Amino acid sequence: MAYYLSADIGGTRLRAALFAAEGVKPLRRAALPTRGDEPVLERLERLLRSIQPDGGALLGIGVASPGPLDPVRGVVLEAPNIPGWRNLPLKALLENEFGAPVVVDNDANLAALGEWRYGAGRGHHHLLYLTISTGIGAGVIVNDRLLHGAHGLAAELGHVTVVPDGPLCGCGQRGHLEAVASGTAIARMAAEALAAGENSSLGELPHPPTAADVAAAAQAGDPLARRIFAEAGTHLGRALAGFLHVFNPEVVILGGGVVQAGDVLLRPLEETMRAEVMSPAYLDGLTLTTAALGDDAGLLGALTLARQQRG
Repeated sequence: MAYYLSADIGGTRLRAALFAAEGVKPLRRAALPTRGDEPVLERLERLLRSIQPDGGALLGIGVASPGPLDPVRGVVLEAPNIPGWRNLPLKALLENEFGAPVVVDNDANLAALGEWRYGAGRGHHHLLYLTISTGIGAGVIVNDRLLHGAHGLAAELGHVTVVPDGPLCGCGQRGHLEAVASGTAIARMAAEALAAGENSSLGELPHPPTAADVAAAAQAGDPLARRIFAEAGTHLGRALAGFLHVFNPEVVILGGGVVQAGDVLLRPLEETMRAEVMSPAYLDGLTLTTAALGDDAGLLGALTLARQQRG
């Protein structure tokens, strides 16, 4: 049979799937921790080999990778969570190993592409996807095409400044959206408030609070946790109003684990976005929704890209 392979490289887990030449239901899937006794690239190659059929034609491999990266050359410029992945020619290395065409793109870009093709963005031509997790990533589709910019580095929307001279972001700059509204930021804000002596059920935990802990407390009515999520949602809504002005999408899709907190995040987000957009025209026909594909978004986006490249 003819088939495609797709892979999603996460900071903690590598995931891969086998697809027939047509169709979107994985025939096989597998996963491994990203870190182990062997280099990450060797683990990725072993994972892909583990789901290959005994025979048939490999039509292509799609890879969703952390970045920043150059999608044209398939070079990972830097992957902060993967030691040694700096200027890594991932496309060329995998093509040499598997003897088939390989396409590589930013993981958030490919999650956006997956949602556009098979998920919450189906039927839309202009899409903004934002994943709110440990960090904040984004992908933008304009006229049915991913927005890459001159060097493939566009749509890093988690790294727009929303609080000048604000908290330090993981990238080394201050006040980025990721630094005030990601899961990491939510956990940090909770720890800082507890250290300052604020009362909260979070103080009864035997460990520093995680974003999931803060979400559970907020849903249970804890005032501190609700205030933290309201602050994060307000920052996200303000940033989204600006993104509407820049991209004028038909649909905004919110993914990532933090979004699972639900209304404690989404209500202040939407209220702020609607209040701060400069004209109601930007809201006409706009769909604001949550992602539909879950963890499969990146794999299906990588599959979509591999099929597009083959034509």
